[in-house]
Amino acid sequence: MSSTPPVISQETARHVLWTFGHEGGYRPGNFTQKLLDLIAYAPPAQMAKLALGFPEEAEAVRLAKYDETGIDQLKDVAAGRVTA
Repeated sequence: MSSTPPVISQETARHVLWTFGHEGGYRPGNFTQKLLDLIAYAPPAQMAKLALGFPEEAEAVRLAKYDETGIDQLKDVAAGRVTA
């Protein structure tokens, strides 16, 4: 099992920013929107289970919800300034 977080694509960063109501994002398709909502509302134990199947999405939501600089990191990824 890898201890390094998955790489978050520009697209996923933009979708998560939209999900959390921040600039720089855009609305995902229906499936992705529902998936991100599910991950965002899941308690930590269930979020960890969802991360097994959707590691990139779960890491992006984790940044948005729990990391002090997570939204800024996602904005940088979404703009192509850095990779996360």
